[in-house]
Amino acid sequence: MATPNLNEIHDTLIDLAFKAGEIINNALPDTGPDSKKNTSTAKKPTPQQLPLTTAPTFIIDPIDGTINFIHNFPHACVSLGFAINKIPTVGVVYNPSTQTLYSAIKGQGAFKNRTTRLPLSGPTPAPLTGLSNALVAIEWGSDRGGANWGVKTRTFERLGADKSQGGAMVRSFRSLGSAALNICAVAEGVVDVYWEGGCWEWDVCAGWVILGEAGGVIVDGNPGGWEVAVDGRRYLAVRGAEKGQREIVEEFWSYIQGRLTYGN
Repeated sequence: MATPNLNEIHDTLIDLAFKAGEIINNALPDTGPDSKKNTSTAKKPTPQQLPLTTAPTFIIDPIDGTINFIHNFPHACVSLGFAINKIPTVGVVYNPSTQTLYSAIKGQGAFKNRTTRLPLSGPTPAPLTGLSNALVAIEWGSDRGGANWGVKTRTFERLGADKSQGGAMVRSFRSLGSAALNICAVAEGVVDVYWEGGCWEWDVCAGWVILGEAGGVIVDGNPGGWEVAVDGRRYLAVRGAEKGQREIVEEFWSYIQGRLTYGN
């Protein structure tokens, strides 16, 4: 099999992202009461899919941030990834509402709008100095019951609680409503950490490449897993930093209340 031309794939995905973005911007989602009814508890349909293999594979999400799109909240995106040997290798994420493009090829750096190299703080981003100084992205998700919901809510409480109450007292939380855009915010360096459980490989593949090329890392969303597969469904993303990545991962893990069972 011929070696894929990664630059050609990258450029093609950008073209596709722009075309998909035009469709999204020209769409008129039904924002009547029926379209929003039970959107927080509704589960995405689970279409039959082939398992991810080591073959070169496009892993895409035409709209990541569907609920945002329905509500006209300007944080939905096109997420287009390409993996080889299950390793994210090319990533393109485009938010058509803000006309912001993130893109990367493994080994060639990550860029915002094709000209600004990520992270925004430059080649020696500031060190990570603990969760009390960190802006942390989280998501509630659509699954609002069961053991995983309990792990999430208890962990959110511990992360946010005052240190006198045994909490980490993170500086603040953010929820963009899109896994891809959360990861890109970490790649930019405007968010320090993103913890997620329950999303899918098409939500994270493209952003994974962008974050990695910006000096960031993704590890398991459960404590102790320094290696995580792109289809592992539990992720902890940390921005690039001069130092402190490993320390903040271990600190975050210490506040997780239980174990997420997504992907098991």
